Amino acid sequence: MMKIAVSGCLLGEEIRFNGGHSHDRFVTQRLGKYVQFVSFCPENLAFGTPRPTIRLVEDENSGYYVQSSDGEVDVTEKLLHTNDIELRKIQEDGIRGIIFKSKSPSCGLGSAMIYRTNGYSKEKGDGLFVKMCKEHFPLLPMEEEGRLNDPWLRENFIMQLFAYDDFENFKATDPSMKELVAFHQSYKFMLQAKNDMMYRELGQIVGNHEGLALDEIMRQYEILFKTAIAQKSSIGKNRNVLEHMAGFVKDKITNVEKEMLHEQIREYADKIVPLIAPLSRLHMFAKTYNVDYLLTQKFLHPYPKELALRSDIKG
Repeated sequence: MMKIAVSGCLLGEEIRFNGGHSHDRFVTQRLGKYVQFVSFCPENLAFGTPRPTIRLVEDENSGYYVQSSDGEVDVTEKLLHTNDIELRKIQEDGIRGIIFKSKSPSCGLGSAMIYRTNGYSKEKGDGLFVKMCKEHFPLLPMEEEGRLNDPWLRENFIMQLFAYDDFENFKATDPSMKELVAFHQSYKFMLQAKNDMMYRELGQIVGNHEGLALDEIMRQYEILFKTAIAQKSSIGKNRNVLEHMAGFVKDKITNVEKEMLHEQIREYADKIVPLIAPLSRLHMFAKTYNVDYLLTQKFLHPYPKELALRSDIKG
């Protein structure tokens, strides 16, 4: 079971500044069936609970420092110390992703408020711990729980998370070139739905026209694959992929079935039905007519179907 790091308050731990929590039930109850959690909270480690509030204040070097509400002007070093401790902990656990607490001075992912020295808010940015994590884990799936309330962002993150884990498990098998080709083929439609140009570049790496050693091919492939799966899909890209997949069954199904399939794809594009509708029909046709190429595609089942993330009509 894969491990992901999660802000402790989202797991229901009473470690917020006021002694409360921010329990997120999607994380613990739905996603929690498929992952193990590694809890972290550098603020609790640095200042205890309950504790004075802290905020990020701009400095003269275009960065920011951490100011405490109890009158202690600069507590940055205290927090950086516990950031290091928490970072080492999650590094040692072989995590596959991180879910942060939104708006937190430590853990806000683009949502931490940065203040001017005069007390007025300036802009939003990354919390101190988020910045450190981005530097150490540049390709790791990361999201904050506030954005996971958006069904489209949620599905994209979970798809990235399971694809990242799949690659890590694949890499650990010390795969052959033939197995890398098969892995790449299984991600064809998912990668096209993310970024078709990157998919083609990955194909060039796998094609190995320069005759590189397998370990160098794997190194190049890993960087670009993890970059590609972090891209966001869209209705337009998904529609193109659905039409492409439909081409693999068009000579096997009846004219009526063909019309029903294309009607569902159009209805998905028009936001009348969710993505699961045309995908389920495609999967049914692929199983009925033994279209193995489609059945091996990760785009059909990129994560456990019980998560039911493709049932929303997304924009």
